[in-house]
Amino acid sequence: MRKLKLIWDFHGPDAHKIAEHHEIHLKQYIQVERLDITITGIEDIHDSHSIAFLVVDEAGMKPLRDALKPHRGQVYNN
Repeated sequence: MRKLKLIWDFHGPDAHKIAEHHEIHLKQYIQVERLDITITGIEDIHDSHSIAFLVVDEAGMKPLRDALKPHRGQVYNN
């Protein structure tokens, strides 16, 4: 089954810290909703652009997309 990476973009001098904080909320959501999601993270694109993300099965993406409103998504290649 194909996996998708749901992505939230953060820009500016505090982008990394905001992405870290957002990942905390993503993990809390996963726990509260008892979701079978094990891959989350943050990545620094450059000094003023960082992302927070989670990886989901394509079949379960739509409800999460609608609830969490990611900025974008892409196919996940681990």
